[in-house]
Amino acid sequence: MTYVIGKPCVDVMDRACVEECPVDCIYEGARALYIHPDECVDCGACEPVCPVEAIYYEDDLPDEFEAYKEDNDAFFSETLPGRDEPLGSPGGAAKLGPVAADAPLVASLPPQQP
Repeated sequence: MTYVIGKPCVDVMDRACVEECPVDCIYEGARALYIHPDECVDCGACEPVCPVEAIYYEDDLPDEFEAYKEDNDAFFSETLPGRDEPLGSPGGAAKLGPVAADAPLVASLPPQQP
């Protein structure tokens, strides 16, 4: 199990969760943040600090955000526009830095109003 970041994060990316994460598993895409499902240790530190309430434990994900579970995984497992290969498990978001791409669902969304 892991945590998932849903639609409220798109075009907001407050990053309070990034600062709180003890294992550096929250990666920055072009328009949203993504939690690496294999690097997350399920500590839950990220969830209460999210000011837009975009982070959910996988089992608690509201039906309206269910597609973000698969989209979050796609950010790491699929080849996305602007990348020649899947991101995989780079072993830390700080080491990698921002990625100029988003998973398919996030990339397809119109700009979100904060």
